[in-house]
Amino acid sequence: MEIQIKTFKEFQLEELYQVLQLRTEVFVVEQDCVYQDLDGLDQKAIHVLGKKNGKIVAYTRIFKAGDYFKNPSIGRVVVKNEERKYGYGKIIMNASIDYIQSYYNAASIELSAQSYLIRFYEDLGFVSTGEEYLEDGIPHVRMLCKLKS
Repeated sequence: MEIQIKTFKEFQLEELYQVLQLRTEVFVVEQDCVYQDLDGLDQKAIHVLGKKNGKIVAYTRIFKAGDYFKNPSIGRVVVKNEERKYGYGKIIMNASIDYIQSYYNAASIELSAQSYLIRFYEDLGFVSTGEEYLEDGIPHVRMLCKLKS
């Protein structure tokens, strides 16, 4: 899988379509969750694309401190269902963490994790920081990863 990192303005039209299609495929259809994916924040985000044979199979979006949470954050972490067996989730998360470490002067990364993925994020260095809560009808927990100085 090839990693590409782009601003919203750097997207090619076909890439934007593939990202929105992937997010809808997983977050709306697979998880049976009706929610407003197009939240007006993509324009502020850094987009991490995981491509295989020219198609986007994994994705995250990154925000600098204050744009989503107090700390820099990673969200919309998604891997195409049939591609999950290859470890692409960890690859795209590590690329996202590396980007934050390289470009933002931050001590931590924050995210809102779906509760069933807590172990996945713990394996990447994140720690739960609060009680479980519902976000769009799905149980989530806030998690934090301390960055090495």
